[in-house]
Amino acid sequence: MQKISIFIISLFLVVGCGKKKSTEIGVENINNPATAEGIDPARAEKMPVITFEKIVHDFGYVTKGERLSYNFKFKNTGNSDLIISYVESSCGCTTSSPPKAPIKPGDSGEIKVTFDSKTKSGITENQVMIVANTYPVKTVLTLIADVKNP
Repeated sequence: MQKISIFIISLFLVVGCGKKKSTEIGVENINNPATAEGIDPARAEKMPVITFEKIVHDFGYVTKGERLSYNFKFKNTGNSDLIISYVESSCGCTTSSPPKAPIKPGDSGEIKVTFDSKTKSGITENQVMIVANTYPVKTVLTLIADVKNP
């Protein structure tokens, strides 16, 4: 009986604290077409598609200590809102700022990526992984630089 009472109280706490904020993104935008049998084409054609102008940017020669930025431009060429969940860099020398709002079908956006060369030397290659409600879920962008001492 005591376990049931604790369960009921816990349930009320969880439900009572679960107020939905108006800025939350609805689950209708999460549409994974992958199943145990493979890709469901009917669901896949309804998904957003993130199409970048290019996925590799080469800064060329860089003087050690420089901070350089590049905007990776993309377009949602799919059929539903594109939501970027998060962006992760392969190195602490690279930061990014993705759009926070959903990108409507046909609309464009950009992800600003900044590379700090102060701890690097020689040819460096850094990846930035984009996680979104697309299929596949991950897209990798690459920055290349040849860092020279001043």
